Amino acid sequence: MKVLPCGDSGLLVEVDGLPEVLALADAVRAAPPAGVLDVVSAARTVLLCVEPGTDLTEVRRAVLDLDVGAGAGLSDGERVEIEVVYDGPDLEEVGELTGLGADGVVAAHTGTPWRAAFGGFAPGFAYLVGGDPRLEVPRRQVSRTSVPPGSVGLAGEFSGVYPRSSPGGWQLIGRTHAELWNIDRGALLQPGCTVEFKAVR
Repeated sequence: MKVLPCGDSGLLVEVDGLPEVLALADAVRAAPPAGVLDVVSAARTVLLCVEPGTDLTEVRRAVLDLDVGAGAGLSDGERVEIEVVYDGPDLEEVGELTGLGADGVVAAHTGTPWRAAFGGFAPGFAYLVGGDPRLEVPRRQVSRTSVPPGSVGLAGEFSGVYPRSSPGGWQLIGRTHAELWNIDRGALLQPGCTVEFKAVR
């Protein structure tokens, strides 16, 4: 991994991919180096925000000395259940793309826990990984100009829930009434948490 300065109170750690991001973020959260205030994950980087005045050289050394496992499995973080009505406009198409059929897509999406890897694009949106690999599907060729809040989608290896109305190109398989974000609580899905989807009528 490559550790780069990020201003005078941060370090940006570049790694090969998402499994390494998850492993590094877990290791830092489990044994944070002195002065580290926050850990912000992305697809191939981990940003360490440190207390102003902290010796970044010492933090860098501590990060490089961490025992980082190779796993990208589910962490011991909070478990969140999200109830979903599986009637999305792309459910049938995803069933055809995967060969699972609509019912098989629902069974696969609810049958394996997901992990919130990192947040992005809108407050409360979490990129979820670790689900059934058979659900890996491409984004839509033409994005929608408006996706309703609460829409549950798939794109590549990820699943996610749109926290508000916005444009989007993910394959929509269902919808939920779960509140993904509010100003007082922040995000429902924090990086590292485990997400379990439950089919409801």
